[in-house]
Amino acid sequence: MSSVQCASIRSTPVCGSSGGSWHEVAVTATSELTAVLDQLVSKLTQRGWSAADIFGIRLAVEEAVVNGIKHGHQDDATKQVRLRYRLQMDSFLAEVQDRGPGFDPHQVPDPTKPENLCRPCGRGVFLMRHYMTWVRFNDQGNCVTLCKYRTVE
Repeated sequence: MSSVQCASIRSTPVCGSSGGSWHEVAVTATSELTAVLDQLVSKLTQRGWSAADIFGIRLAVEEAVVNGIKHGHQDDATKQVRLRYRLQMDSFLAEVQDRGPGFDPHQVPDPTKPENLCRPCGRGVFLMRHYMTWVRFNDQGNCVTLCKYRTVE
């Protein structure tokens, strides 16, 4: 796995205050994802994040990694999708990067439009944007940065 950072993380606003250690994992197949997500949920729970925030973060990260595996790598198990995240008391920041050719996120059809309601794809980016505070893609479209500010209850 490359140590090169996703270009989007350097060009986006900082998510939350400084501090918090980075966790990094490589995923090659969707079958590996449950254990990774369970570990993330455990860390969020230990930090006292709300069930709603945990649900949204888990879903957004899952969608980003699955998109990298399926669309970026065409389910090629020899290629790794890199998930890198930092959890702080007030924010969560993650990068998901694949080695695929990328895509233009502005070209993804709106899944809420009537003509797209029955389409079997196109909801992942919509869900990421819905549940995260902000979402950014690098210029190539093969790396997404997700940020969630903790909901004040």
